[in-house]
Amino acid sequence: MRQLRLKNFLAILLGSVVVGFGVNYFNIANNLAEGGVTGIAILLKLAFGLDPGLSTFVINIPLLLIGWKVLGRYTLIYTIFGTVCLAAALTLFGRYRLVLDDLLLASLYAGVTVGIGLGIVFRFGGTTGGVDIVARILEKYFGWKIGRTLFFADLAIVAASLFYLNLEQAMYTMVAIFIGTRTVDFVQEAAYTMRAAHIISEKSDEIARRIMAEMDRGVTLLQAMGGFTGTPRQIVYVIVSRSEIVKLKQLILSIDPVAFVSITESGDVMGRGFTLDPMDQEDRMGTEEQSRPR
Repeated sequence: MRQLRLKNFLAILLGSVVVGFGVNYFNIANNLAEGGVTGIAILLKLAFGLDPGLSTFVINIPLLLIGWKVLGRYTLIYTIFGTVCLAAALTLFGRYRLVLDDLLLASLYAGVTVGIGLGIVFRFGGTTGGVDIVARILEKYFGWKIGRTLFFADLAIVAASLFYLNLEQAMYTMVAIFIGTRTVDFVQEAAYTMRAAHIISEKSDEIARRIMAEMDRGVTLLQAMGGFTGTPRQIVYVIVSRSEIVKLKQLILSIDPVAFVSITESGDVMGRGFTLDPMDQEDRMGTEEQSRPR
């Protein structure tokens, strides 16, 4: 349990550092705003020259005080840690800038970098505070969808940035936000995606036994019937990780070279052999419903 906690804290630290670096190196350097509290911090820097790290930390304090009841215990701990780490990273990398002549390229790199950082933070049960706390409060007490609240919050912040940025920069900011959102989804899905295999064979019993014995995976035998022949059949159903796909195919071919195998992605799996420990499972459930928390 302690070891898993340490792993989560280290991952949240790494993700926050990546976000802080990306915001400074690409967003601020090329006059691109951001969504959420980070975007507000960038606007305050543009307007008053305030340190984004300090602004992010100060803005998140009342949000954490207001939202501590709607966050789970572990999510709250990780959120406080992530908020502090992000604020420190924004200040630490404040002098790092990469000015690019191509704003599209800058927005793409900004979105990918920030998205990777946030994806790592969310993957290990954390958040970086911000507007998502308000979104969860509105969802709990007024039934507002979290994704809708975050979208309108980002839209309002980008609109406010027009006082200091031109229309082209604001439009490229939306590109960066969109790319960042997709990157977050990619990082999280890459971490959780498993493969579901349906195997139809005359030797289904032997295949099932070998999978359980050699791959240490549970299987389910589904009763089915051939659509053309009407012959009763058994379908072997098993969930494996991506790295086990090759081994599964080799095992099946060694038993029945003419077996029919259908393999599909399974985006979210719970149960013995796949479920995280209780602490991490609570953390993950607390972050999966958030569209793009910041």
